[in-house]
Amino acid sequence: MNLFTKILVSIITLFVIRGEVVKADVNNKTLAILVNENDPESLEIARYYQKARGIPAENIISLNFKHNIDELSISEFNEIEMQLKERVDDEVQAYVLAWRKPWRVNCMSITSAFTLGFNESYCAKGCKLTKPVKYYNSPSGFPYRDHKIRPSMMLSGGSLQSVFKLIDNGVAADYTRPKGTAYLMSTSDKQRNVRMTYYPLIQNTLSNLFKIKTIEADAVKNANDVMFYFTGQEKVKWISGNNFLPGAIADHLTSTGGHLFDGSQMSIIDWIDSGVTGSYGTVTEPCNFVQKFPNPAIVMQKYFSGDTLIESYWKSVKMPGQGVFVGEPLAAPYKGCELKVDKNKRFFYANMSVMNLVMKSSKKCH
Repeated sequence: MNLFTKILVSIITLFVIRGEVVKADVNNKTLAILVNENDPESLEIARYYQKARGIPAENIISLNFKHNIDELSISEFNEIEMQLKERVDDEVQAYVLAWRKPWRVNCMSITSAFTLGFNESYCAKGCKLTKPVKYYNSPSGFPYRDHKIRPSMMLSGGSLQSVFKLIDNGVAADYTRPKGTAYLMSTSDKQRNVRMTYYPLIQNTLSNLFKIKTIEADAVKNANDVMFYFTGQEKVKWISGNNFLPGAIADHLTSTGGHLFDGSQMSIIDWIDSGVTGSYGTVTEPCNFVQKFPNPAIVMQKYFSGDTLIESYWKSVKMPGQGVFVGEPLAAPYKGCELKVDKNKRFFYANMSVMNLVMKSSKKCH
């Protein structure tokens, strides 16, 4: 194991070894739905999601801003923040944005703007690193209480029906303990293949928990068991021919995957429309800094630890200012699970006592 891998192992195991596992508390009672009252689609998405997840009426926050546009100006976003101010209870830990557009605020993604506030230190002109977030790889289940941020995720898709399907997939994922496969692609695109350096770590630490395939190819075709799919490509072939399990996470490292509509590269919406429950892409040029993209090792470890999708994904990106998160935030296929680490730094599931009827009727973690 080289020095780079050893450092990564220490990062993702630190909090588990210390015994500081914290039960996730981002749930339907601590998630607020933000809705654009000017957007008929947004109203429909909010209603559908509230019913699907049992979100309390007091957690639905109506805002007033332009709709059916890709980008908000800084001044327009500041007006939205003024509307939001004083209307959010301290118990709210995360936001879900119930609209397909807009997806950007000037040089930031809209999810990062709502989470972090607009700040140009989270942007970059040219190939430069940006401001990191303390939530990265955090053990906290209370992001607002502990870090004064509320992670945000968009409910977006190629159509309204696609958004409804996304929500259904997320709800269907809970407690299912899927036995699918993680596809880690090492592609021919050298500039976008930089995350392959994480793959040995994932094999070494997580293969006790899940079937992991590291594949030297540009794409997977006709796979029927996809739970994770991480790659680096401008465009990814054949994704609609694969079967993505409820709760599946997939993304492709490229410059403008977060241009949700009418971009020059493949949009992460293509993943969503193909059945993926969560994806991530950048809205402004990030260059190929791995810190600006999800770390697959952390995404998977947090997900297997019982974190929701929004927690797992947000915790995996050290510099998320330019990246937009799309998905069903409360999806939690491994909810109630807990990981421990053996002497070889390999994760395994702890024996958990059953705490409720849902857990009793679900499959065991291991």
